[in-house]
Amino acid sequence: MQILAVLRRRTEAFADADFAPLLDDEAEALRRLYAEGIVRAAWSRGDTPGACLMLEADSEYAARTALARLPLVAKEMIEAQLIPLRGYRGFGPRA
Repeated sequence: MQILAVLRRRTEAFADADFAPLLDDEAEALRRLYAEGIVRAAWSRGDTPGACLMLEADSEYAARTALARLPLVAKEMIEAQLIPLRGYRGFGPRA
């Protein structure tokens, strides 16, 4: 199942200086999830500090478990909204 994860840094609770020492570890953890096929694509957000990730997981629980491996998520410095996706009916066969 594909899941869109919309991540936002909790800048109201943490300063930029709190994030800075964790960013390299965050990037490495994300690369590992990509290598494992869990993260299919990743984008930095243009509207606020954070990211959007396309995930491949068996369930929303499995996706949340995978995201918990990211240091910023584990330290609750990131807020994550998960949106399960399904195929768009307009691209299906017509009767």
